[in-house]
Amino acid sequence: MSKANPTMKDVAAEAGVALGTVSKVVNGLPVGESYRVRVEEAIRKLNYQVNSYAQGLKLNKTRTVALLIPNTQEPYYGSLAYHINSALLRRSYRMLLCSTDSDMGQEQEYIKMARQNKVDGIIGLTYNPNLVIEEGTPFIAIDRSMGQKIPCVASDNFAGGQLAAEKLADLGCRNVAFLRTGASLTNEPNKRKAGFENGCLSRSLPYEMKILNDGDSLEEFDAFLTKHIQNGRLTFDGIFCVTDSLAYYILKVLKRLNQRVPEDVQLIGFDGTRHFGVQDYVCSTIVQPVAEIAEMCVALLLQENMSVKPPLVCLPVSYAYGGTTAETPGAANHSEQP
Repeated sequence: MSKANPTMKDVAAEAGVALGTVSKVVNGLPVGESYRVRVEEAIRKLNYQVNSYAQGLKLNKTRTVALLIPNTQEPYYGSLAYHINSALLRRSYRMLLCSTDSDMGQEQEYIKMARQNKVDGIIGLTYNPNLVIEEGTPFIAIDRSMGQKIPCVASDNFAGGQLAAEKLADLGCRNVAFLRTGASLTNEPNKRKAGFENGCLSRSLPYEMKILNDGDSLEEFDAFLTKHIQNGRLTFDGIFCVTDSLAYYILKVLKRLNQRVPEDVQLIGFDGTRHFGVQDYVCSTIVQPVAEIAEMCVALLLQENMSVKPPLVCLPVSYAYGGTTAETPGAANHSEQP
């Protein structure tokens, strides 16, 4: 009868080779072809399973990467997790998912836990201004610069904000609003505001801003828009929301205010969120290249020489029609641009 948990010694005995030969085959090192065939046949016969964790500890490499994100409910974060996991799998790495629910203390605890589990590196989208990354910890940040020794990968948020303003101007808007929620922490997405302002100024497009911090009630946007209703019409004919999630909320507010979208008000979000992840865009939007962000994060993290890694990589965004601007679906194929 075969053993329930065969060891490498059992494989060596079955194949009639030295233990070192089995070790070389398991670790992908060169051996004679006849020896390799015998060892692989013995592995299949005994159903021997390589203890990759123990193997990783011996080699000081577990082929595991920790991903630190605020949650998995927001479509953008969920998409990041999907694409980072895919990029790691293509390289025969595994992903340890750490969802913090935006808890700053939890973020630090997850980094400590990741180090204790001997992961080969960490990819993090964090909001803790006092986050401590130990010296020598392979770490790639998303959307937030955390020092010259920690590369940051992000979309070109400034260009995205500018593109939104220019698109609203091109579509005939004459008075627009910028709506934002977000942390006071300095990060790359904050550049969407500056880009939008620059785009408005370059097109002589009047604009007004309403900015809330995380934790503020979204109902403040209801009051803001209600205040700008005159004779049954909103004084703004274009709105740029800092995320698609916020744009979806504003769509419902506009409906309650009896404002038609896009006939009365055109609306653009940011992220590129799709219904069910793969179908139509939830609104007209500035699309983040999530797959490319994930690929860049993984490539930089697994690059051997940390000293030559760039402090910031900005990837291009694009505009996509999603039904909340003045285009028709047929024309949208010609309107997307980098």
